[in-house]
Amino acid sequence: METSARPSPSYSLTLRIEYPNAVGTLGRVTSVIGERGGDIGAIDIITTARGTITRDITFAAADYEHGQSIIAAVRALPGIDVVNVSDRTFLLHLGGKIEIAAKVPVKTRDDLSMAYTPGVARISQSIADDAQDAFNLTIKKNTVAVVTDGSAVLGLGEAGPLAALPVMEGKALLFKEFAGVDAFPICLDAPDIDDIVTAVKAIAPTFGAIHIEDLSAPRCFEIEARLAQALDIPVMHNDQHGTATVVLAAFINALKITGKNSANCKVVINGAGAAGIATARLLMTYGVRDIIVCDAEGALYAGRELPVAGPGADAVEAVARDTNPRGVQGTLPEALRGADAFIGFGGRTVLAIDDIRAMNRDAIVFAMANPEPEIAPSAVAGIARIVATGKSDFPNQINNMLCFPGFFRGLLDARARSASTTR
Repeated sequence: METSARPSPSYSLTLRIEYPNAVGTLGRVTSVIGERGGDIGAIDIITTARGTITRDITFAAADYEHGQSIIAAVRALPGIDVVNVSDRTFLLHLGGKIEIAAKVPVKTRDDLSMAYTPGVARISQSIADDAQDAFNLTIKKNTVAVVTDGSAVLGLGEAGPLAALPVMEGKALLFKEFAGVDAFPICLDAPDIDDIVTAVKAIAPTFGAIHIEDLSAPRCFEIEARLAQALDIPVMHNDQHGTATVVLAAFINALKITGKNSANCKVVINGAGAAGIATARLLMTYGVRDIIVCDAEGALYAGRELPVAGPGADAVEAVARDTNPRGVQGTLPEALRGADAFIGFGGRTVLAIDDIRAMNRDAIVFAMANPEPEIAPSAVAGIARIVATGKSDFPNQINNMLCFPGFFRGLLDARARSASTTR
């Protein structure tokens, strides 16, 4: 069973196999893996014994089913015993991806008396006298809360707070690795907006900034606005403003390469959620005049009945009113005809090659849906001038991970009290 799908490190497996140590046996195993589309990485000898050898063979598959088909093919080889199969992605997450580490030693009674009682009381008194001392004398100076309720987990939708925890851990890992920021995941079992706002306000004294993530639209707009108004530390919804920032940066570079002009560029955005609306707003601020935002029903335009209601719905109504100056109606493929750029945040929306062919010459295609882009980059190679996705296992990644660690580094260093956004 061959596959045309592209192997990904996110589906990386290690087979431990035992077999007779005869010339050509390893070659038969590697041939089977390669013939079925597996991308072989490391091959390691684990043990050798009289007449037998045990090896680990690591390969990347395109998805779970593809990996299982390769394993089954190896098992079917005569004389090959598959001792164990390890999923390297699951192994990487065992026990979580972050930890708390001490910055000062506690080896003597003197250390203890300064780090904890009785010496710590002097520090508490100093903060009680002047709250600003907390930024110098506690973790508040360099700590961010990564907050979600799990209502819009990437590619999974309303997965819940527990399922969101690995994603939030990943965000905290990126904060530390790329900007030296200590971040901690806060996954709230709080379905109501009031509960989320109350919870974040209650924990805010510990943190120097609040990073909101994976909250469903349109309620996310109200949550961010209420927290920004209530707190004296920066609050940023990363799905909105982090994403919009990296899209604008990529868009500016794409304009330079294609020779297109922002004022004359026709842009179609797929997705009227947090990322789509914030990106539309930021592109308008940059000077793009012709933007069409599409939801699952097609193009938004002034006067169209919208399928959203309740808190935050006014943000969707506003973008419908403020974009689409030509009043284009119809489906996403219809909106793409004659467009210069496509920016996609849709949920598993699939575009056809002909949809890209219908765009203007030197088309810019940012197919950023996760976990799979709206159209495979390989499918439009040679048709679109520039192709990018939101995935780290494809070239030309556009993802808010390129922005938020450094953005919050600056906010903390400046001891900012708020974050400017594209609202």
